[in-house]
Amino acid sequence: MNYLALIDTETSGSRYDVTPLFADYAAFSAVVDDLAAPFVDVGIDLVAGIDALGFILGTAVALRLKKGFLAIRKGGKLPVKVNRVEFVDYTGQQKALEIRANALKAGMDVLLVDEWVETGAQVRAAVELVEMMHGRVAGIATINMDDNKMTRQLRQQYQVFAAADPKE
Repeated sequence: MNYLALIDTETSGSRYDVTPLFADYAAFSAVVDDLAAPFVDVGIDLVAGIDALGFILGTAVALRLKKGFLAIRKGGKLPVKVNRVEFVDYTGQQKALEIRANALKAGMDVLLVDEWVETGAQVRAAVELVEMMHGRVAGIATINMDDNKMTRQLRQQYQVFAAADPKE
């Protein structure tokens, strides 16, 4: 099934809308299968989804892999003690990501999931959060990862699966 065809590319601004893919059960199931498959035998303890659409995909991937789910939230959303990393997003704005201070145990292997990686800055911030908590990033799964200096570095450092990458 070509679920990528359901992504709305006729949008205002620079972003595509992946939400039509979520509304189609077969397409949504297929993308979740594809995102989970490369990590079945990797030894993952948790799947972490990046706020906000990464929550949808990450939760589904966690269920498929029979693992727990960790929410990586936008700054200022959690009413508890947090670990925080700031970054500049694809629009040039200063943002932050946070994880509950006690949400990750040292040595845990974490699969990061987000729906679309533009600059890589948000995913890099998520990596920093996991690593500052002495976790290990076991991989990154996304629908699409744009090609630029930071995303190439992420691909070199971590196992990355992007559903939109040409299949060999």
